[in-house]
Formats: sequence, structure tokens, C-alpha cells
Amino acid sequence: MKKKVLFAAAFMLATVGAYAQGNGIAGITEATNMVTSYFDPGTKLIYAVGAVVGLIGGVKVYSKFSSGDPDTSKTAASWFGACIFLIVAATILRSFFL
Repeated sequence: MKKKVLFAAAFMLATVGAYAQGNGIAGITEATNMVTSYFDPGTKLIYAVGAVVGLIGGVKVYSKFSSGDPDTSKTAASWFGACIFLIVAATILRSFFL
């Protein structure tokens, strides 16, 4: 009688463990799908931020150029570098994680 009860308990524990593993894999798969679904809107948002930064930078460089400021080239390079960084960072993150 003890062997039957012990065998039934061991069988139930093994079955519960198998169900738990299956749900864990399904949960990880669902989480992965949810995270990867945010990459398209995220990269579009980063591109939009890059466009806004580029427009603001263009206005700042134009105002410095119009006023005759000698640091115009340095300002233009820094704003242009910021825009390029945003575009490259979004592209690299997208290719790295997807």
C-alpha cells in the first residue's frame, strides 16, 4: 500500500513539473513576442526624434551663421553628429535585437 501511494505521489509531482515547464516556455515566448512588437514603433519614434533634432539644429546653425558667429562649423558638426547617432543607434538596435 505504501509503494502505491508513494508511486502515485511521485507520478503527480512529475506531471506537475512537466506542466510548469510548458507554461514557462509559453510565457517566455509570449514575452519575447510582446517585446519585439514594440521595436517597429520604437524605431519610428527614434527616427521622428532625429528629424526634430535635425530641424532644431538647422535653425540654430542658420541663426549662428546669420549672426556671423565663428563657431558655426562646430555647432553644425555637433547637431549633424547627433542626428546621425540617433539614426545609426536605432538601426543597430533593431538589427541586434530582431
